[in-house]
Amino acid sequence: MAIKFQYNKTSLQQLEKQLKIRLRTLPIIKNKESALRLEVKRCKTEAVELEERLEQQIQAYEAMFALWNEFDASLVKVKDVHLGVRKIAGVRVPLLEEVDFEIRPFSFFCSPKWYADGIHLLKGLAQTAIEREFTLAKLGLLEHARKKTTQKVNLFEKVQIPGYQDALRKIKRFMEDEENLSKSSQKILKSIQEKRKEAEV
Repeated sequence: MAIKFQYNKTSLQQLEKQLKIRLRTLPIIKNKESALRLEVKRCKTEAVELEERLEQQIQAYEAMFALWNEFDASLVKVKDVHLGVRKIAGVRVPLLEEVDFEIRPFSFFCSPKWYADGIHLLKGLAQTAIEREFTLAKLGLLEHARKKTTQKVNLFEKVQIPGYQDALRKIKRFMEDEENLSKSSQKILKSIQEKRKEAEV
């Protein structure tokens, strides 16, 4: 009887510890989820804006379509893309810092006057397209992290915390029943001993 009681007392302490950890951690995870949700919303808005800007630049490109046959596309090349890393609510996401372009020299006298505008337009198109790709990659990472965090919040709120609370109630009830049973047994034993003493007298 004593070993069983000790086992339940230990279980009770362990469960109480686990419950406290989850109750303490839950607000932190909720804050993280809220921050990620806000960042996902911002990122989606940014992706839409970049998509619209790219569409406008493509339309400007198409407006000069007849002239592009004369243009040498090899004049403009993406030389390098400088990347960084930013932490958003504990999630590491890629950060586009700068895009380096290489402009091949050309003769201003032998080339059409609009070549400079064409180079500027192509650079703008490439820059926006790269920015959009990075924004979509960032959005994917943030969405994944947000879903994982929401799952953890739901696990804590709907499964683990109620589960621990229920287990604690059951163990406390069991321990109370055991204690009452032990007290009743002692009373009965005492009563029997007193009756024996009376009978002996």
